[in-house]
Amino acid sequence: MALLARVRFVPFEPRSPLARSFLTRRIPSVFLLSVILFLNLCGSPVAQAQSDTTREYQIKAAFLYNFIQFVKWPGTTFPTPDAPFCIGILGDDPFGSALDDTVQGEAIDGHRLMVIRSPRVEELMGCQMIFVCRSEGGHADAILSKLSSKPILTVSEIDGFAGMGGDINFYLSSGKVRFEINPQAARQGGLKISSQLLALGKIVEP
Repeated sequence: MALLARVRFVPFEPRSPLARSFLTRRIPSVFLLSVILFLNLCGSPVAQAQSDTTREYQIKAAFLYNFIQFVKWPGTTFPTPDAPFCIGILGDDPFGSALDDTVQGEAIDGHRLMVIRSPRVEELMGCQMIFVCRSEGGHADAILSKLSSKPILTVSEIDGFAGMGGDINFYLSSGKVRFEINPQAARQGGLKISSQLLALGKIVEP
Protein backbone atom coordinates (compact mmCIF):
# COMPACT_ATOMS: atom_id res chain seq x y z
CA MET A 1 0.00 0.00 0.00
CA ALA A 2 2.91 2.36 0.71
CA LEU A 3 4.21 1.87 -2.83
CA LEU A 4 0.77 2.62 -4.28
CA ALA A 5 0.54 5.77 -2.21
CA ARG A 6 3.76 7.13 -3.71
CA VAL A 7 2.57 6.68 -7.30
CA ARG A 8 0.89 9.67 -8.97
CA PHE A 9 -2.21 8.36 -10.75
CA VAL A 10 -3.50 10.61 -13.54
CA PRO A 11 -7.05 9.53 -14.50
CA PHE A 12 -8.45 10.00 -17.98
CA GLU A 13 -12.10 9.70 -16.90
CA PRO A 14 -13.35 6.53 -18.58
CA ARG A 15 -17.05 5.83 -18.22
CA SER A 16 -16.76 2.84 -15.90
CA PRO A 17 -15.92 3.31 -12.19
CA LEU A 18 -13.88 0.09 -12.40
CA ALA A 19 -11.86 1.43 -15.31
CA ARG A 20 -11.28 4.70 -13.42
CA SER A 21 -9.77 2.70 -10.56
CA PHE A 22 -6.82 1.39 -12.55
CA LEU A 23 -6.66 2.61 -16.15
CA THR A 24 -4.25 5.45 -15.51
CA ARG A 25 -1.41 7.25 -17.24
CA ARG A 26 2.15 8.41 -16.59
CA ILE A 27 2.97 5.37 -14.47
CA PRO A 28 5.91 3.06 -15.32
CA SER A 29 4.42 0.58 -17.76
CA VAL A 30 5.53 -2.59 -16.01
CA PHE A 31 4.04 -1.31 -12.75
CA LEU A 32 0.72 -0.42 -14.37
CA LEU A 33 0.45 -3.77 -16.11
CA SER A 34 1.24 -5.52 -12.83
CA VAL A 35 -1.53 -3.51 -11.13
CA ILE A 36 -4.00 -4.59 -13.81
CA LEU A 37 -2.96 -8.21 -13.37
CA PHE A 38 -3.29 -7.92 -9.58
CA LEU A 39 -6.76 -6.38 -9.71
CA ASN A 40 -7.84 -8.93 -12.29
CA LEU A 41 -6.60 -11.83 -10.17
CA CYS A 42 -8.10 -10.51 -6.95
CA GLY A 43 -11.47 -9.50 -8.37
CA SER A 44 -14.53 -11.64 -8.88
CA PRO A 45 -14.75 -13.97 -11.91
CA VAL A 46 -15.45 -12.00 -15.10
CA ALA A 47 -17.64 -14.40 -17.04
CA GLN A 48 -20.82 -14.64 -14.95
CA ALA A 49 -23.16 -11.81 -15.95
CA GLN A 50 -23.50 -8.90 -18.36
CA SER A 51 -21.73 -6.54 -15.95
CA ASP A 52 -18.88 -9.02 -15.65
CA THR A 53 -18.58 -9.21 -19.43
CA THR A 54 -18.24 -5.43 -19.52
CA ARG A 55 -15.53 -5.66 -16.88
CA GLU A 56 -13.76 -8.37 -18.87
CA TYR A 57 -13.42 -6.14 -21.91
CA GLN A 58 -12.38 -3.14 -19.84
CA ILE A 59 -9.52 -5.30 -18.56
CA LYS A 60 -8.68 -6.51 -22.06
CA ALA A 61 -8.75 -2.95 -23.38
CA ALA A 62 -6.30 -1.94 -20.63
CA PHE A 63 -4.03 -4.82 -21.59
CA LEU A 64 -4.08 -3.82 -25.27
CA TYR A 65 -3.03 -0.29 -24.38
CA ASN A 66 -0.20 -1.57 -22.21
CA PHE A 67 0.97 -4.19 -24.71
CA ILE A 68 1.88 -1.31 -27.03
CA GLN A 69 4.34 -0.01 -24.46
CA PHE A 70 6.10 -3.38 -24.20
CA VAL A 71 6.57 -4.00 -27.93
CA LYS A 72 9.08 -2.38 -30.30
CA TRP A 73 8.08 -1.97 -33.94
CA PRO A 74 10.57 -1.65 -36.85
CA GLY A 75 11.70 1.88 -37.63
CA THR A 76 9.93 1.77 -40.99
CA THR A 77 6.52 1.04 -39.45
CA PHE A 78 5.26 4.63 -39.63
CA PRO A 79 5.29 6.56 -42.92
CA THR A 80 5.73 9.90 -41.09
CA PRO A 81 6.91 10.89 -37.59
CA ASP A 82 3.39 12.01 -36.64
CA ALA A 83 1.42 9.18 -38.28
CA PRO A 84 -1.18 7.67 -35.91
CA PHE A 85 -0.76 4.33 -34.19
CA CYS A 86 -3.75 2.34 -35.43
CA ILE A 87 -5.43 -0.46 -33.49
CA GLY A 88 -7.58 -2.49 -35.86
CA ILE A 89 -10.63 -4.44 -34.68
CA LEU A 90 -11.36 -7.26 -37.12
CA GLY A 91 -14.87 -8.70 -36.95
CA ASP A 92 -17.67 -8.23 -34.42
CA ASP A 93 -16.28 -5.77 -31.88
CA PRO A 94 -16.81 -7.01 -28.27
CA PHE A 95 -15.33 -3.91 -26.57
CA GLY A 96 -18.15 -1.44 -26.95
CA SER A 97 -16.71 1.93 -25.93
CA ALA A 98 -14.08 0.44 -23.57
CA LEU A 99 -11.17 0.50 -26.02
CA ASP A 100 -12.00 3.95 -27.40
CA ASP A 101 -12.23 5.31 -23.84
CA THR A 102 -8.90 3.72 -22.94
CA VAL A 103 -6.89 5.23 -25.82
CA GLN A 104 -8.72 8.55 -26.08
CA GLY A 105 -6.21 11.41 -26.11
CA GLU A 106 -3.25 9.03 -25.75
CA ALA A 107 -0.07 8.84 -27.83
CA ILE A 108 2.94 6.53 -28.01
CA ASP A 109 6.26 8.14 -28.99
CA GLY A 110 4.38 10.98 -30.64
CA HIS A 111 1.93 8.72 -32.49
CA ARG A 112 -1.70 9.41 -31.59
CA LEU A 113 -3.65 6.23 -30.81
CA MET A 114 -6.77 5.54 -32.83
CA VAL A 115 -9.14 2.59 -33.27
CA ILE A 116 -10.30 1.35 -36.68
CA ARG A 117 -12.97 -1.31 -37.20
CA SER A 118 -13.54 -3.46 -40.26
CA PRO A 119 -14.92 -6.89 -41.22
CA ARG A 120 -12.08 -7.30 -43.76
CA VAL A 121 -8.44 -7.80 -42.81
CA GLU A 122 -7.33 -6.15 -46.06
CA GLU A 123 -8.71 -2.85 -44.79
CA LEU A 124 -6.59 -3.06 -41.63
CA MET A 125 -3.20 -3.77 -43.18
CA GLY A 126 -2.00 -0.28 -42.28
CA CYS A 127 -2.57 -0.90 -38.56
CA GLN A 128 0.21 -1.57 -36.07
CA MET A 129 -2.01 -3.83 -33.95
CA ILE A 130 -4.99 -5.94 -34.98
CA PHE A 131 -7.38 -7.56 -32.53
CA VAL A 132 -8.98 -10.57 -34.23
CA CYS A 133 -12.44 -10.97 -32.75
CA ARG A 134 -13.97 -14.27 -31.78
CA SER A 135 -16.37 -13.98 -34.73
CA GLU A 136 -13.40 -14.64 -37.04
CA GLY A 137 -12.45 -17.95 -35.42
CA GLY A 138 -13.61 -20.00 -38.40
CA HIS A 139 -10.94 -18.53 -40.64
CA ALA A 140 -8.22 -17.44 -38.21
CA ASP A 141 -5.63 -19.47 -40.12
CA ALA A 142 -6.36 -17.58 -43.34
CA ILE A 143 -6.19 -14.24 -41.52
CA LEU A 144 -2.85 -15.06 -39.93
CA SER A 145 -1.53 -16.22 -43.30
CA LYS A 146 -2.26 -12.76 -44.71
CA LEU A 147 -0.60 -11.06 -41.73
CA SER A 148 2.39 -13.38 -41.51
CA SER A 149 5.79 -11.64 -41.39
CA LYS A 150 4.18 -8.19 -41.32
CA PRO A 151 5.03 -5.70 -38.52
CA ILE A 152 1.55 -5.98 -37.03
CA LEU A 153 0.96 -7.19 -33.48
CA THR A 154 -1.86 -9.73 -33.71
CA VAL A 155 -3.99 -10.21 -30.59
CA SER A 156 -7.11 -12.31 -30.12
CA GLU A 157 -9.23 -14.37 -27.75
CA ILE A 158 -9.79 -17.26 -30.17
CA ASP A 159 -8.89 -20.64 -28.69
CA GLY A 160 -5.44 -21.71 -29.89
CA PHE A 161 -4.71 -18.39 -31.62
CA ALA A 162 -1.13 -18.12 -30.36
CA GLY A 163 -0.41 -21.70 -31.37
CA MET A 164 -1.69 -20.92 -34.88
CA GLY A 165 0.89 -18.15 -35.23
CA GLY A 166 -0.80 -15.19 -33.50
CA ASP A 167 1.37 -13.02 -31.29
CA ILE A 168 -0.76 -12.67 -28.13
CA ASN A 169 -3.93 -14.45 -27.08
CA PHE A 170 -6.29 -13.82 -24.17
CA TYR A 171 -7.84 -16.72 -22.33
CA LEU A 172 -9.86 -17.18 -19.16
CA SER A 173 -8.67 -19.33 -16.30
CA SER A 174 -11.01 -19.71 -13.31
CA GLY A 175 -12.91 -16.73 -14.68
CA LYS A 176 -9.81 -14.50 -14.80
CA VAL A 177 -8.22 -12.88 -17.84
CA ARG A 178 -4.79 -14.30 -18.69
CA PHE A 179 -2.70 -14.03 -21.84
CA GLU A 180 -0.24 -16.17 -23.74
CA ILE A 181 2.51 -15.02 -26.09
CA ASN A 182 4.11 -16.54 -29.18
CA PRO A 183 7.46 -14.68 -29.31
CA GLN A 184 8.60 -16.52 -32.42
CA ALA A 185 5.59 -15.26 -34.39
CA ALA A 186 6.31 -11.72 -33.22
CA ARG A 187 9.96 -11.96 -34.29
CA GLN A 188 8.93 -13.12 -37.75
CA GLY A 189 7.02 -9.86 -38.11
CA GLY A 190 10.00 -7.82 -36.99
CA LEU A 191 8.49 -7.09 -33.57
CA LYS A 192 10.47 -7.22 -30.35
CA ILE A 193 8.49 -8.05 -27.22
CA SER A 194 9.98 -6.83 -23.94
CA SER A 195 11.28 -9.46 -21.54
CA GLN A 196 9.08 -7.78 -18.89
CA LEU A 197 5.95 -8.66 -20.86
CA LEU A 198 7.23 -12.14 -21.65
CA ALA A 199 7.68 -12.73 -17.92
CA LEU A 200 4.01 -11.89 -17.28
CA GLY A 201 2.50 -14.10 -19.98
CA LYS A 202 2.44 -17.81 -20.79
CA ILE A 203 4.90 -18.63 -23.57
CA VAL A 204 3.51 -20.64 -26.48
CA GLU A 205 5.53 -22.15 -29.29
CA PRO A 206 3.91 -22.71 -32.70
